Amino acid sequence: MEIALVTTEIPGAKKLFSGKVRDVYEVDDKHLVIVSTDRISAFDYVFPNGIPGKGIILNKITNFWFSRLNFINNHIVETDYTKFPKPFCDAHFLKDRAVLVKKVRKLDFECIARGYIIGSGWKDYQKTGAICGIKLPSGLILAESLPEPIFTPSTKAEVGHDENIEFDAMIETYGEKDANLIKAHTLHIYSHAREHLKKCGIILADTKLEFGFVDNEIILIDEVLTPDSSRFWDLSKYKVGASPVSFDKQYIRDYLDTTSWDKNSPAPALPEEIIEKTLEKYSEILNRLTNS
Repeated sequence: MEIALVTTEIPGAKKLFSGKVRDVYEVDDKHLVIVSTDRISAFDYVFPNGIPGKGIILNKITNFWFSRLNFINNHIVETDYTKFPKPFCDAHFLKDRAVLVKKVRKLDFECIARGYIIGSGWKDYQKTGAICGIKLPSGLILAESLPEPIFTPSTKAEVGHDENIEFDAMIETYGEKDANLIKAHTLHIYSHAREHLKKCGIILADTKLEFGFVDNEIILIDEVLTPDSSRFWDLSKYKVGASPVSFDKQYIRDYLDTTSWDKNSPAPALPEEIIEKTLEKYSEILNRLTNS
């Protein structure tokens, strides 16, 4: 197996920061280069070993969706690294894993659309009968389809876990008009992708999106509908009441739940077989998307 790219350096370029997966470089006062590494995170911790080629898969999936979602503008300027300005065009490792984008003012919230009840939403529902303050019908069971998709924003935690919040918190921050537009965009993107993925034999259970402002326009940014930001289930094996067969990093989460790791200390290295199986699942999503 090839070596995972978990750190990047571009001589002559200024790295602004490294996120859980992406490294961000400054180009000028209006542009950035975002590099998708092979790092993998779960439970808000980055693992010491990555998934070889994962960043390329994530980048290709995101660019696929950016090209399809023509009802909302996005931050992409260029996807071919050879057309980036110097020194980026000389960094050959950027091929298929980097994009040149507009600088934006990012929203302070994660924008999540849910069509099925799973994960933290399931836990909230069991406790309160609601998700992010949205009251749901009684008697729903694990992995069941919701009556209609819901918008459930969350905080972006610098340290620790993101937390689900109620929509009113977004209205207080951005005003009713922009908050409602962000909600509408999130649900529209989810519904559009859900229909397309169904044709690929995949259920889109939920997805996390990010938006930003360029001047006063709200645009779509960051990664879009990837296995890192979404729950993808195998439609042919889906069964209500059971944890679905997934094509995303839920596979890693499930594995970690069988270990002694406490999820509050530095993450352990992932076994080779877990890395290989995760790569298979990510590759399967890309193959089904591009061959559908």
